[in-house]
Amino acid sequence: MAQLVLLRHGESQWNLENRFTGWVDVPLSPKGEQEARAAGEKLKSVRFDVAYTSVLKRAIDTLRIVLEVTGQTNVPTEQDKALNERMYGELQGLNKIETMQQYGEQQVKIWRRSYDVRPPGGESLKDTAERVLPYYERRIRPDILAGRNVIVAAHGNSLRALVMHLDRLTREQVLELNIPTGAPLLYEFDDAGTVKDRRYL
Repeated sequence: MAQLVLLRHGESQWNLENRFTGWVDVPLSPKGEQEARAAGEKLKSVRFDVAYTSVLKRAIDTLRIVLEVTGQTNVPTEQDKALNERMYGELQGLNKIETMQQYGEQQVKIWRRSYDVRPPGGESLKDTAERVLPYYERRIRPDILAGRNVIVAAHGNSLRALVMHLDRLTREQVLELNIPTGAPLLYEFDDAGTVKDRRYL
């Protein structure tokens, strides 16, 4: 039975500062590093065959810390921008409270929580899913079908897109979905690649 762990990176410096981060390559905060170590402790019983991450250092460093804590630093790892966070365009770097004051709370909520409305110059969740899911089908799902244990260290919105697919959520349901930082989400699959169980560790 293959296992898939989805792990949102630990708290980043801009998560701490309440800024829209997107594709800006900001580091983990000290708390984020602690969250990654704690995730590693929870994952010590899982032996990974392969790892995937975005090309952003907050996800790369989270994965590195987890593999160090679990004693699995030799796991083959692939980095791909298909797993990057949603690109927030002109909102990147802006404080979320200040953005609400500038554009209005309702407009910012639409940008953040709608499925297919893009922020200025950025991606919607739909756009994010349209790069995450083909990558999952092409690269990650074959590992699962081969019975391999996989860890994916990525971001709130790229993982929301993937969870929407795995859990068969509607567009309305995914709007309420929040993936916490540093909390491993474990999926177990049968030999046919069907999800048999899912739980946070």
